[in-house]
Amino acid sequence: MAEQGHRVYIANMPINLAIFGQNKADSFIEEHPDEAFVIGGHSLGGSFASRYAAEHNEKLEGVFFLASYADEGGSLKNTDLSILQITGSDDGVLNREDWENAKANLPEDTTYVSIEGGNHGQFGSYGMQKGDNQPAITEEKQLEEVVIALENWMGKLK
Repeated sequence: MAEQGHRVYIANMPINLAIFGQNKADSFIEEHPDEAFVIGGHSLGGSFASRYAAEHNEKLEGVFFLASYADEGGSLKNTDLSILQITGSDDGVLNREDWENAKANLPEDTTYVSIEGGNHGQFGSYGMQKGDNQPAITEEKQLEEVVIALENWMGKLK
């Protein structure tokens, strides 16, 4: 996304868990108060991004989820935020039943994208994870599909 001209921040979370750094986005937003921001994350990071967005939706334009979803604590259903959910068709880690049920926490106009052949681990570029399926596409191809989906979605923001 940075190569496409977007300002990108990746928050360094304590012990690599979003639960311990939920408000890290505040400092990034404060650096450029006149710019529009979206927030998102992979897996648990997406859930905590939605919790941040639910409490700070006036600071954001949208939220994206990579193999993730908004739980009740991060419900965005009654916000004006634009939402993008990207999943991989070969994801063996994402609980599809919970993901499907969590759609109730999102606005009706949420954009859904499925990357054919993508798995869970390739969203985070950390290799195979217990319970995940072998991907049918390369990590590079999955990343390319994520960038395309994000670009298309962000091009439609307010």
